[in-house]
Amino acid sequence: MIGRLNHVAIAVKDIEAATAVYRDTLGAEVSAKEAQPDHGVSTVFITLPNTKIELLEPLGENSPIAKFLEKNPSGGIHHVCYEVDNIIAARDRLVAEGARILGDGEPKIGAHGKPVLFLHPKDFLGTLTELEEA
Repeated sequence: MIGRLNHVAIAVKDIEAATAVYRDTLGAEVSAKEAQPDHGVSTVFITLPNTKIELLEPLGENSPIAKFLEKNPSGGIHHVCYEVDNIIAARDRLVAEGARILGDGEPKIGAHGKPVLFLHPKDFLGTLTELEEA
């Protein structure tokens, strides 16, 4: 059901400083910072030959990333994202197998302009998992 690894998301307090590490120290190609108000974050994507790294910075006090950073002040890996061919079919199959979808269970448009869902970490080995329609 799952396809390729789309990205690994890292929560950071200072997205500009984190971007500089990837761009200046590691020589990576990085995108411009973009606000994602529907998700309460600002994002930067680092392009790698086989996947992407997504840097997440809180956008407002109620950001889920702000809560993550309260528990993990140094930041860290927040979630992994896998591609699926059909997000509704993937959701329905997962729910039928007992997996929990976060939120209202309906896909939202993610940072790449495609439908996404998040799966409860307790159902996936303690890892918050995002599915993105390919």
